[in-house]
Amino acid sequence: MTTTAAPSTGERTARKTDPGAAPRGRRPGRLRRVGLPYLLLLPALLLELLVHLVPMVIGIVVSFKELTQFYIRDWSTAPWAGLDNYSLAVDFDAPVGEALLKSFLTTCLFTVLSVGLCWLLGVAAAIFMQETFRGRGVLRTLFLVPYALPVYAAVITWAFMFQRDNGLVNHVLHDQLGLTGSPPFWLIGDNSFVALLVVSVWKGWPFAFLIVMAGLQNIPKDLYEAAALDGAGVWQQVRRITLPALRPVNQVLVLVLFLWTFNDFNTPFVLFGKAAPEAADLISIHIYQSSFQTWNFGTGSAMSVLLLLFLLVVTGAYLWFTSRGPRGPRGRKATDA
Repeated sequence: MTTTAAPSTGERTARKTDPGAAPRGRRPGRLRRVGLPYLLLLPALLLELLVHLVPMVIGIVVSFKELTQFYIRDWSTAPWAGLDNYSLAVDFDAPVGEALLKSFLTTCLFTVLSVGLCWLLGVAAAIFMQETFRGRGVLRTLFLVPYALPVYAAVITWAFMFQRDNGLVNHVLHDQLGLTGSPPFWLIGDNSFVALLVVSVWKGWPFAFLIVMAGLQNIPKDLYEAAALDGAGVWQQVRRITLPALRPVNQVLVLVLFLWTFNDFNTPFVLFGKAAPEAADLISIHIYQSSFQTWNFGTGSAMSVLLLLFLLVVTGAYLWFTSRGPRGPRGRKATDA
């Protein structure tokens, strides 16, 4: 019969006080607790890779191929084109490159105007809604209706309103107000850019209003009361208190609006159909036409990759510039002073 010596008092004390001596049997349970969240996120991660990453990789591969309607049945057998598709897209002296450049410049102008107007209307409406008055809740709900409506239903409604002969817009502008000599065309010609801009701002500014209104809730009311006691007017309060406090919110808001607007495909496609007018030829609809109407998927994929690179560069530069923050007279961040 064997006997086991009991541990001494010093050994028991060292075992209790040693922080590195973890009890046996608890490490597997801790690993399960730590790994469980990642295990639950794994299906969403795999679906994200399947939906976004795999088509992106395939699109990049297609951009290096001479994929036309002759190889659409089995695109993997299409011959390699190397950088010919990219050379054709950036050759601005050729018709394809010249059309792409014009579409790119039109998209830049459209994005600047749309994002600027959405932000301006959203900020103005959010500041106005901070005051308490009768019917504020109803007005807030009405402001959010364009954001809540499905895109296709809203744009189709606008397409009917922009009809030349029986549309609501010409009925008000021409028949009732008499502002035009003849009913203008809104869905063709140069006016198509204005029509597209109106629809984009109408459905985009409620998002800016919602985000800014949420950001205003974090600004203490005491700051406005102290500023009012010091004699600051409404504009001075907005410029000195509201806009600086909303700077982090506006950074994210402007970036999201820029990416949504620059990549917007649904609005011009539903408003104008497959062939958008030249004045409203956004780059998203231009790439679609270059791919599915001319059946040159290699060139269209190259244009898409160039668009992706442009957005990555602009987003990276924007994040780098906005992360620097306001700097003091000695070049340091104001928050570090």
